[in-house]
Amino acid sequence: MLDKVLIANRGEIALRILRACRELGIKTVAAHSTADANLKHVLLADETVCIGPPASTDSYLNMPAIIAAAEVTDAMAIHPGYGFLSENADFAERVVESGFVFIGPKPETIRLMGDKVSAIQAMKKSGVACVPGSDGPLDEDNDENLRLARELSYPVIIKAAGGGGGRGMRVVHSEASLLNAISITKSEALSAFANDQVYMEKFLERPRHIEFQVLADHHGNAIHLGERDCSMQRRHQKVVEEAPAPGISDDVRERIGARCAQACVDIGYRGAGTFEFLYQDDEFYFIEMNTRVQVEHPVTEMVTGRDIVKAQLMIASGERLRWTQSDIVLQGHAIECRINAEDPKTFMPSPGTVQLWHAPGGPGIRTDSHVYSGYAVPPYYDSLIGKLIAHGEDRGAAIARMTTALSEIVVEGIRTNVPLHQEIFQHAAFKAGGTDIHYLEKRLGLK
Repeated sequence: MLDKVLIANRGEIALRILRACRELGIKTVAAHSTADANLKHVLLADETVCIGPPASTDSYLNMPAIIAAAEVTDAMAIHPGYGFLSENADFAERVVESGFVFIGPKPETIRLMGDKVSAIQAMKKSGVACVPGSDGPLDEDNDENLRLARELSYPVIIKAAGGGGGRGMRVVHSEASLLNAISITKSEALSAFANDQVYMEKFLERPRHIEFQVLADHHGNAIHLGERDCSMQRRHQKVVEEAPAPGISDDVRERIGARCAQACVDIGYRGAGTFEFLYQDDEFYFIEMNTRVQVEHPVTEMVTGRDIVKAQLMIASGERLRWTQSDIVLQGHAIECRINAEDPKTFMPSPGTVQLWHAPGGPGIRTDSHVYSGYAVPPYYDSLIGKLIAHGEDRGAAIARMTTALSEIVVEGIRTNVPLHQEIFQHAAFKAGGTDIHYLEKRLGLK
């Protein structure tokens, strides 16, 4: 087992990693910016190292500073959490070359799945269905690009091969706009991702976003932990997630999940990962793989009873998976609400001091948060301040418990999106289940 892990992240995920390490008897090092000296996991860690000023580029994205922090504290491994450098193949490579364990996939696997074109090609080889499209990057042949778009039929979407998180994509509704859209997306992709390759896909107009959680070890073993529905989104950012996805049968779950697990074996994957799909007309279409732990991993933990972060640590230690696929049985239903420090109507960030914080409780309620009364939410980072998770024997019970929990949570001193969540849980469409990825924006009048 790893004896000391440096946590190269902040906020609730850093605290989540620290707790998992403590359960396994692993010492922790909190690498933090000057703005985060009072974060809960920094106060609780065995050792702390300041890696730079508030700006992410000078701290949490500063590769030399993070590796130096691991060196001076004699850490054995680095856990990147999510965001920041978690899916940066160059960082993973530098960690390994410096003699540390990177808690995640091999650098070459991150690189393979980080490029959307190579990821799609790898998935097709493994028999995972993908959205119909160009099957590779678009070149400068305008006639061929126009022909392909006609064959797919409009609307189509142009995507950056190196994009992600809803960035680097443009929907095209007519032939007159296609060539200009390709040109603009290529320019934006080069600027944002240092990679101007783009590809084309058929644009699905009313899909759901469904993703499968996987775990794989160094010994060729891989399993899936079922699926999550993450369709409640705004600006491609998830707001509410749940597991299992409403309306997905056991047979379909096992068929798609088995393909994801086999794809992990085929590409030599290790650690925790997520296969993201668009789901429409009873068909799954692969769009990308996240090669890290997900923000929404708690809902999967609640319905499977498996600790995904502890599994990451054990896999990184070289251990074999402790479970086979037959050990994974879904129990009940879980829903997660992302609690953000932002105005619930304008979505403008709301940094400031939390004068009073009270987390809800009761049967089936879990709160993952680094916030406490007196904590100052800084203006430099993502606005996520916590995740509220409710588990029940079925979806109706989970919704009822979440509704109660949202009425109990207290956050004073800053604005949060709790009122938005309270509104969502009163929507008849949400209660029925199966809303598509455009539902929330249309409901909010953003589309």
